[in-house]
Amino acid sequence: MQVERLNNEILIRLSATTDTIGLQRFLDFLKFKEITSKSKATELDIDKLSDSSKKDWWTKNKSRFLK
Repeated sequence: MQVERLNNEILIRLSATTDTIGLQRFLDFLKFKEITSKSKATELDIDKLSDSSKKDWWTKNKSRFLK
């Protein structure tokens, strides 16, 4: 593995035999951290948004599950 810093980026070189599924999960996590690092939302804000989203989804889809 090689790690290089180039201007405002970090370049990581890995062997072609690296587990791509695990690598993709790790890259998804890094992308999440990068995106959320600038967020001013609190955990409470996120919880409220999540609850609202779930409630709206259930209202629209419950007829598909309850017959």
